[in-house]
Amino acid sequence: QVQLVESGGGLVQAGGSLRLSCAASGRTFSDYAMGWFRQAPGKEREFVAAINCCGGNTYYADSVKGRFTISRDNAKSTVYLQMNSLKPEDTAVYYCAAQWRVARMTGYDYWGQGTQVTVSS
Repeated sequence: QVQLVESGGGLVQAGGSLRLSCAASGRTFSDYAMGWFRQAPGKEREFVAAINCCGGNTYYADSVKGRFTISRDNAKSTVYLQMNSLKPEDTAVYYCAAQWRVARMTGYDYWGQGTQVTVSS
C-alpha cells in the first residue's frame, strides 16, 4: 500500500500562487509515477498533471499548461504542484495519486484525501 497525504491548499486571490505537497509512505516512492487531479463542486474529477517515476517526464492538462508545474523529490518521498496565475476556475479539491512507474491520465491505484484550493475573484 501507498499512503498519500496532501497539504498546502488554501484561499488565494486570482493571480496568486500556491504550492501543494503530497507526502508518500509505505512503498518505495521512486517506483511510482505521481499525478495530481482535481474535482470542483458538481463536476467530475479531472486530470491536472503527472510525472513519471524516474526520468522526470511531465504531462499537463491543457487548462493548466504554462501555469502549473509538477515536480518530485524522491529523497523526501514528496511530489509538488506549483500553481501560478491562479484563476477562480481552478477552485477545487486537489488530490494526489500514485501508479506503478509510468504516468498516465487514468488508472491510478492509490489516492490521497485531498486538499481544498479556493481562488477568489
